[in-house]
This record gives sequence, C-alpha cells and structure tokens, in this order.
Amino acid sequence: MKKCSLAFLLMFLVLFSVQTAQAQCSICTKTAMQLGEQPAQGMNSGVIYLMFAPFAVMGYVGYRWWKHEYRPE
Repeated sequence: MKKCSLAFLLMFLVLFSVQTAQAQCSICTKTAMQLGEQPAQGMNSGVIYLMFAPFAVMGYVGYRWWKHEYRPE
C-alpha cells in the first residue's frame, strides 16, 4: 500500500509541475509569431490539449491490463 500511495503522489506531482510548452515545430513557431501573444498561447494550449488524449487512453488501457493481471485470487 505504501508503494501505491507513493506512486500516486509522484504521478500527481509530475502532472501538476508541468511547465508551459512553447511552439512545437518550426511551422507552429512561425505561425505563432505572426498571430501575436494571445492567439499563440491559445494555439499552444490547443496542441497540449490534443496531446493529452492519447496519453489518457494509453493510461486507461494500461490500468485495466494491470488490474486484470494482478487481481487477487
């Protein structure tokens, strides 16, 4: 139980200590420079939001697999 709570604490610390990412590629950087400050921040937020979905799905599948493999008998 101690390892599990430590793993969850570490996971939450990592999730909430993420720093803001800048433009992700050269095309995005050039487009963000042309848009200005506010739209560029919105564009970066949108990219981060779209990046979150695959990680959430993979995390859910991994959790279900782990629960299935290590269920008590």
